Amino acid sequence: MVLGFSIALIIFSLLMILLVLLHKGKGGGLSDMFGGGAMSTGGGSAVAERNLDRITVIIGIAWFASVVVLSLLLKYQS
Repeated sequence: MVLGFSIALIIFSLLMILLVLLHKGKGGGLSDMFGGGAMSTGGGSAVAERNLDRITVIIGIAWFASVVVLSLLLKYQS
């Protein structure tokens, strides 16, 4: 059980990193330093950005839930 949630946590963590990096930069931050400023001038689909936001929130909730469940499993493990 602990192994399954540990693997899920690793997968959710990697997905969160990927999804956050896919977001369009709003300007003036680290995204501009890595070339996001040049990409943000082009038009992107608002629907795609909204869907990316929704997926990021869902994966974030799943990540948080797996952290909580894993910590409870490790706390009450006999």
